[in-house]
Amino acid sequence: MSSSSTLLSSVLALTLTAAAFAQSASPRADNVEPDTGKSGSIITLNGDNLEKPNVAELFLTDGKNDVKAVIVEQAAKAIKFKIPAEAKPGRYAILMLTGGKEPKYLEQPVKVTVE
Repeated sequence: MSSSSTLLSSVLALTLTAAAFAQSASPRADNVEPDTGKSGSIITLNGDNLEKPNVAELFLTDGKNDVKAVIVEQAAKAIKFKIPAEAKPGRYAILMLTGGKEPKYLEQPVKVTVE
């Protein structure tokens, strides 16, 4: 094998490893417990890659309005947050603002009902 082939193989392996790592670090929510609460209630969001470097902020969204939730505890597998007083009764999706150099909003397939 020539040195250019070896270099190309090394670059390709490194690129694939970096891509796999980038995909695995994306935060993902699986469920919330409980799925219903009132203003001030503490809700636990369960999932993967939820630690602070991956999730900077958390919001409740009804598709028109976003209400920032107060994170009270945060770890890799769970985020505990408080339903904000500004959240009106209704059903909300969880919206995450990712951390890092290029933050983006990720709406999760998890819903919370505010009474």
